[in-house]
Amino acid sequence: MSTTTQMMKGILDGCLLAIIKNKEVYGYELAEKLADYGFDNFSEGTIYPLLLRMQKEKFVTSTLKKSTAGPKRKYYSLTEKGEDELRDFLDRWDYLQTSVNNVLSHEAVKKELK
Repeated sequence: MSTTTQMMKGILDGCLLAIIKNKEVYGYELAEKLADYGFDNFSEGTIYPLLLRMQKEKFVTSTLKKSTAGPKRKYYSLTEKGEDELRDFLDRWDYLQTSVNNVLSHEAVKKELK
């Protein structure tokens, strides 16, 4: 697995948890929401293994519900443990984002001074 793929997996986990926190959603709906936010290269095939792992880790639960368009859909919701994981992700993201922005802005200034 490439470094970029590994980084994206961790970021996707946090994004999925954030989306699921707001309301119960099913897999295809998650893929659509990610695409709306600019993650248009992730399909359900990418998302479902992450959801299965998150379910095993007890970050999310799922329930089958009737669908107006065919078979029942599996809807995912956040557990208390999932909310804790989302808070941890947000803390890690804030730290990482701040640190990277500090480096990039500092280095950009140094290049401009040369």
